[in-house]
Amino acid sequence: MSTVIEQPVEARLVAAAPRMPSIPAALHYDPREPFAVRMTFPAPATLEGVDVCWTFARELLVSGLEEPVGNGDVRVRPYGYDRVVLEFHAPEGTAVVHVRAGELRRFLHSTTELVALGLEHQHQDMDHALAELMRDAL
Repeated sequence: MSTVIEQPVEARLVAAAPRMPSIPAALHYDPREPFAVRMTFPAPATLEGVDVCWTFARELLVSGLEEPVGNGDVRVRPYGYDRVVLEFHAPEGTAVVHVRAGELRRFLHSTTELVALGLEHQHQDMDHALAELMRDAL
């Protein structure tokens, strides 16, 4: 049985308004997908009114605590002493949220207790992944 980590976080949406509203979000880590982290925003917090889930590399969060990283759909950078900025780029637009660095560190600490950084490859089920690729190719 695999332990999945799910941690709610308080995200502050950066908008044109002077006050940044808090929106609920949750970070997810499943050791069956050892390189990936998911961040989910529930329907009431999104413009489309549906749950939105972004999947990106765990390493992006680890590195983004210390320096700006990412040049694709998800970008992460430190902001001041206790915040981290996550940018989510989509064809519909860009969402920018602030998250407390301490919350991200706690989450990442929990994930590394399950799967150490640099040892993710030992937790991949290559037979299953190959079967999924072959199924999709047919």
